[in-house]
Amino acid sequence: MHQAMPTESYGITLLTMYEPRTYRHWIKERDLISFNVQERETDLYIRAKFNLEKKAHRLILKYREMLERYIVNHPEFLTSLEPITVDTSAPHIVKEMVTAASVTGVGPMAAVAGALAQNVGQELLEYTPEIIIENGGDIFIKTITNRMIGIYAGNSPYSGKIGIEVSEKQSPLGICTSSGTVGHSLSFGKADAVVVLSKSASLADAAATAIGNMITSASDIQKGITFARDLEGLQGVIIIKDDELGIWGEVTISPTRE
Repeated sequence: MHQAMPTESYGITLLTMYEPRTYRHWIKERDLISFNVQERETDLYIRAKFNLEKKAHRLILKYREMLERYIVNHPEFLTSLEPITVDTSAPHIVKEMVTAASVTGVGPMAAVAGALAQNVGQELLEYTPEIIIENGGDIFIKTITNRMIGIYAGNSPYSGKIGIEVSEKQSPLGICTSSGTVGHSLSFGKADAVVVLSKSASLADAAATAIGNMITSASDIQKGITFARDLEGLQGVIIIKDDELGIWGEVTISPTRE
């Protein structure tokens, strides 16, 4: 149980629904300390050189309050499924999400999980040389060694069998996933997994949603790849539907270690 910092609560749900992260037991980085930090439906799984649970919780409260205060006065930020504009006085996390949404053609809340992971992670880097933050399948990573990020793709035969290799040179990096067959997040498609890599986790999150909306069958994979290739700021994408897989960009995949 966390002791909450003095803050005003607005009763706003920032994610569609909490779901148990059953895939987290796959994580095996034994050189890092792992801990969960949760505040209402925000649930971060963090790996770092030190236990930064209290600092992480304070940062979650900080960024949630920024978003909740903004939404009270701008409710369309929470509900819009299309890009919107914001004024110059908006908090920087709001601006990041709106920018990502405008590039990808989705609503700003499509970027919320990636935005929270990256903003919390960037501040925690003051206390640890390495950090991996996972927020509902969306990841912000800064590493000083090679890491393997496993891919969870529901009932696809690729699920848990392949992973993305991330080097020190590539990080910090956002790796975000959207699925139309796993979880409760809003998706208009049926992809088992769309994984997007970008220096901006907000952009990766919004792009994963946008591409995921396009995939209703394996025949749509090339359409998703073409869309990703045309988006400035993406480093790569992996699209999985059933037993079909498409890859574009600076992505190295390998079989996961048993």
